[in-house]
Amino acid sequence: MKRFVMAALGGTLAGAVAATQVAAPLMAQEAESSQSVYQQLDLFGDIFERIRGQYVEEVDSAELIEAAINGMLTSLDPHSSYLPPRDFDDMQVQTRGEFGGLGIEVTQEEGFVKVVSPIDGTPADEAGIAAGDFITHVDGESVLGLTLDEAVDLMRGPVGSEIVITVVREGEDEPFDVTIIRDTIKLTAVRSRIEGNTVVLRITTFNDQTYPNLQEEWEKAVEELGGLDMVEGVVLDLRNNPGGLLTQAIKVSDAFLDAGEIVSTRGRNPADSDRYNAQPGELIDGKPMVVIINGGSASASEIVAGALKDHRRAVVIGTKSFGKGSVQSVVPLRGDGAMRLTTARYYTPSGRSIQALGVAPDIVVPQPPRRPAAAEEEENSAAARFRRSEADLRGALGNDSMTDDERRQLEEELERAEAAAKLREEDYQLAYAVDILKGLSALRTEQ
Repeated sequence: MKRFVMAALGGTLAGAVAATQVAAPLMAQEAESSQSVYQQLDLFGDIFERIRGQYVEEVDSAELIEAAINGMLTSLDPHSSYLPPRDFDDMQVQTRGEFGGLGIEVTQEEGFVKVVSPIDGTPADEAGIAAGDFITHVDGESVLGLTLDEAVDLMRGPVGSEIVITVVREGEDEPFDVTIIRDTIKLTAVRSRIEGNTVVLRITTFNDQTYPNLQEEWEKAVEELGGLDMVEGVVLDLRNNPGGLLTQAIKVSDAFLDAGEIVSTRGRNPADSDRYNAQPGELIDGKPMVVIINGGSASASEIVAGALKDHRRAVVIGTKSFGKGSVQSVVPLRGDGAMRLTTARYYTPSGRSIQALGVAPDIVVPQPPRRPAAAEEEENSAAARFRRSEADLRGALGNDSMTDDERRQLEEELERAEAAAKLREEDYQLAYAVDILKGLSALRTEQ
């Protein structure tokens, strides 16, 4: 028995010695790492003092520290940054839906400012700025080498003032200048329109008003059509939607889903991961859906498109989305500023990350470039000269077998067909979406 106790004690001592031998190197590594961090901070202090004392011009210490903080954050990824008090205030105003500027969502790529998307009805949109454009100069001054915040500051200015931006666009041989008049940007988060018996819900951004606007526009459209039974389906247009608030993306997705996961976020710390699920009940009562996306659809709009696609709740058409699948947490700091820090990635219900890959449409439908109006008019008039029907033939039989109701119905069908043809000329992707819904509605009727 004594021998057993001694053996057990020996095993315990051996285990303690082994644990000490393992722990000692780990503690040494941690101490060495901490010492390295302090050395680097001392180096930062030395450089800061050297700049303050010997730089060719006197520098503002506060601005120097802000620049160092911002440099540290922007070195991580294009979406992490320091927000000085003014920028933090601007960001809070934007999420409420009204601010001054050009009306574009931008990011930084290869040193230049890249347009994620223009916002509907804003000066940039009306001036023809497109998703994917690169802005290389602002009023003749190059943005190369500037941080994104510095470039955005160049584009800011008083409402009513003029700005000239130089744009590089894929498919264009040379850069070109675009003149824009700055204005107050009032965002209408959701707009609705009726195409035949289809309700088109256009979401331009995800701010505090998005979900309430969605409900209002849906109810208005249903009333205009004469009731829910008259609605064939819904087109959710997310093109050139740069995103916004995660909470609103979840609410919008939930409006069209009855159950299941909407999105999950996964960060470095597993405890910080979240999963968001749909609640029972749908806004549109199970009507068929088509979602339209393009390269300007980013962030929150990709969450909505990804959730509806993965649950097979909607047919997604258009072109691949932007691919911003990261979560930024805004952390208020001392001095009324804030830090925007990437803390997690978004994942669609199927477990796919949106980051850099985007959401792929079920059906790829590119938007053809708009032809000049003069060319369209000339082509249409030429075609009309050679277009003939049975009724144009000399001596053709008339049709006196149709009743007035049948003739009126035929005329209404012709009007709808002409309206559909006109829509294809104006917006091919939207026309394609409406055609899909007509087919889905016909199938449901037959069943």
